[in-house]
Amino acid sequence: MNAAEPANRPGAVHGAGPANGPGPVDGPGPVDEGGTVIRVLLADDQSLVRAGFRALLDAQPDIEVAAEAADGEEAVRVVRELRPDVVLMDIRMPLLDGLAATRRVTDDETLSQVKVIMLTTFELDEYVFEAIRSGASGFLVKDTEPEELLRAVRAVVAGDALLSPGVTRRLIAEFAARSKEPAAADALSRLTEREREVMALVGIGLSNEEIARRLVVSPLTAKTHVSRTMVKLGVRDRAQLVVLAYESGLVRPGWLG
Repeated sequence: MNAAEPANRPGAVHGAGPANGPGPVDGPGPVDEGGTVIRVLLADDQSLVRAGFRALLDAQPDIEVAAEAADGEEAVRVVRELRPDVVLMDIRMPLLDGLAATRRVTDDETLSQVKVIMLTTFELDEYVFEAIRSGASGFLVKDTEPEELLRAVRAVVAGDALLSPGVTRRLIAEFAARSKEPAAADALSRLTEREREVMALVGIGLSNEEIARRLVVSPLTAKTHVSRTMVKLGVRDRAQLVVLAYESGLVRPGWLG
């Protein structure tokens, strides 16, 4: 099928609802109170996987599947043409794999608002580390619960990262085995003490609300600190802030318990 032409085809994948299409799933409301619809590109070489995710996503009032792609080359082309808000990107695809496709998207400054969520078969996929380094905003396993998929799509549009405790622990282990990146450590000199503290809390996976409770400030203040830190460090999203926290040594093994 032409990736730029959506087709409503019923189907199902594990966790994505019944084959005749799921109904609306209770979960977080629309990310934009003004009624803006989140546009999603599905990039996976398995048509049944795409159909299952489409059935779930299109049933939501604030989300629509803008297009589908069956390989990485097609995914990059469609992203450039349609500029969706979110790409659900399979790691293993023909012609161009999901890692390379993600790098092409995140390296293009004109596509800075496009968020990529990697789809994996197992939570601790061998490519998790490199995908986050490539600019992915987070990870989902393909058999994720419907509520988690919807929450994920809305979360990355809101600027949050999707790093489960298991993935975060693996990232810490990877970085612990390496020497500190001098450039990453030097970057911290641009931050205030409070911004470093906030960055460390982001690094261990806390949300803005959790950071606010930890620091006894309002969620808006916590969000402002996170945003200013990202701007100062020149990172595109929260996931990249997490990576830099590990690379600089600001987050260390043992913090997650």
